[in-house]
Amino acid sequence: MDKASVTAFNQQDAIEQHLPLVRHIVFQVAVHFPRHVDREELARAGALGLVEAARRYDGSRGVPFPRFAAQRIRGAILDAVRSADWAPRSVRTMARSLEQTSQQLATDLGRSPTLLEIAGAMATTTEQLTRLQERINRSVVLALDHATGEDGEDSATLGETIADLSTLEPSEALEQRELHAYLRDAVVLLPERHRLVVVGYFLEGRTSAALARFLGVTESRVSQLRSEALAMLRDGINAQFPDHEVIDDDGRAARRRIAFAEALGASSTFAERLDVILPVG
Repeated sequence: MDKASVTAFNQQDAIEQHLPLVRHIVFQVAVHFPRHVDREELARAGALGLVEAARRYDGSRGVPFPRFAAQRIRGAILDAVRSADWAPRSVRTMARSLEQTSQQLATDLGRSPTLLEIAGAMATTTEQLTRLQERINRSVVLALDHATGEDGEDSATLGETIADLSTLEPSEALEQRELHAYLRDAVVLLPERHRLVVVGYFLEGRTSAALARFLGVTESRVSQLRSEALAMLRDGINAQFPDHEVIDDDGRAARRRIAFAEALGASSTFAERLDVILPVG
């Protein structure tokens, strides 16, 4: 057997003998990481570190292989965690400080500490502590197959709890079709100048300056017409649903809103509104 074969055999033997060391180091370092960090991923990174240690080990330097390998394994695990973490180091440092403070207070008080107590122990305010917790929460990354409960296989995964916004429930789809039909009818019922501004600005992409030149008015007048039109559309459509109503008073504007809402309600039947499908967006 040549020298290269002996070296390769010795490396393989060292890897197999020290695989338990990987699990031991994972157990040591995992306590410093949040629960969402996958321990199996840490073990895989550590195993690669062990392989690298066996490849680079030089026994002539007098360093025992377990000590040399432990440093490589720990370094590989830390590198893997850092590469997968998008939160700044300062946030992670504060997160560790927050967790240690909370645990110490819980031990001293015999109960879960309040936000005010934690803030006092960390020499900060509750507002600053709340902002820190929000930053920490935003930095947490979970896999879609992560279990949301404590029941293991029987728990729903995170992906199963996320609503599919591209698919509407039948009742929502009907409501949206009716709303689009009301919008179509309401635009048609707008006074001419208001309708031209809405169609030109929102559907044709014209600027306020272009619409002002087209209508022979100032840009501020175009802005006023647009605001009035949107208010009429909003109030008129809202008035078609049971939970909304147009305020009835003696003012001219109120009478115009009521007339607009009544005209919109009579412009089409329920069946006709559901028969019209307009593209979303």
